[in-house]
Amino acid sequence: MDDALKDLTGTRGVNPLRQLSLEQLRQRTSMKWTTYQDDVLPLWVAEMDVPVAEPIARAIHSAVERGDTGYPAGTAYAEAFADFAARRWDWDDLAVERTAIVPDVMLGIVEMLKLVSGHGDPVVVNCPVYPPFYQFIRNDGRPVVEAPLTEEGRIDLTTLEVAFRKATGRGGRPVYLLCSPHNPTGTVHTATELTDVAELARRYAVRVVADEIHAPLVAAGTAFVPYLSVPGAENSLSVMSASKAWNLAGLKAALAIAGPEAADDLARLPEEVSHGPSHLGVIAHTAALREGGAWLDSLLAGLDENRHLLGDLLSTHLPAVRCRPGQATYLAWLDCRKLALGNDPAAVFLERGRIALNSGMAFGPGGAGFVRMNLATSPEILAEGIRRMASVL
Repeated sequence: MDDALKDLTGTRGVNPLRQLSLEQLRQRTSMKWTTYQDDVLPLWVAEMDVPVAEPIARAIHSAVERGDTGYPAGTAYAEAFADFAARRWDWDDLAVERTAIVPDVMLGIVEMLKLVSGHGDPVVVNCPVYPPFYQFIRNDGRPVVEAPLTEEGRIDLTTLEVAFRKATGRGGRPVYLLCSPHNPTGTVHTATELTDVAELARRYAVRVVADEIHAPLVAAGTAFVPYLSVPGAENSLSVMSASKAWNLAGLKAALAIAGPEAADDLARLPEEVSHGPSHLGVIAHTAALREGGAWLDSLLAGLDENRHLLGDLLSTHLPAVRCRPGQATYLAWLDCRKLALGNDPAAVFLERGRIALNSGMAFGPGGAGFVRMNLATSPEILAEGIRRMASVL
């Protein structure tokens, strides 16, 4: 056992990332565990290797026992999110009357784009960025305008302004799709950065839609700032969900939230969109936000441990790989360019090391030579993943 791994033994509290063995995980039938052959270690797609938090399991079981499996209704999810936001982020302005339930974050984003822009209108993104941004935007008939992040993974206001000029020059009603916290870099945008973004968007009449799905997953000592809480963001929209923080991707439900000046836009959301979320999903997400705080805290502590462990493992086994510790998410953005494995090292790691990672190429410009690794697993599996990567060299 690596010394770095030994240092994590005896962690206080119940770490959800330590509760399932590899054998138990391989019994799962979800995408993470069935896409590749059994000899491949999957550390790619955003599924966590954790059991369902007990309050969530209890809420689902109770609903099934009483046959409560119909259509979603009501504002319980929004009310739970408002309370969670007030407790965790000191955000008291999540107004339940300015919310709507949507099927999931990406489908919700598409619906938000339809509300504030038209078919063919450009959408600005900060690359490298979550691949479905490209897929969903283009499938909806909209061009993508890229505003690359800095080498440090932060928003560059000058670069963003150039993108806004380009987008507005195309005519129509441009939109900026903000990823906050950012996937794949794990960057948490500061209040100052977000305020500057809001001011710039106002100046260029660019509407902002924020994907804040990773908001609950911040590292110790880091503060998440909801975009709608900053000055100037009153005409913006956000989409949030409990799915990433509590591993509920298969229980579909998300929340669209409007700033005060965007309330009329959200009110035009077609009624049939509310039929898309799962009623059991709404129940599960509401239970997570209401009763899953202690479980989330244990998870966050485990993720902090894994971030430190990753740094130690890379230093020992893959010192040429550069990794800036993410401030949020359970994803690590690994710079493998010095390994001389080409633009797509993930393909090499898969073929020669039998480990599945996300290819940086799919994240757009700035992704060549990078891989994205999922840290939401046990320390033992994480260590095995690094061993397999090192075996390729």
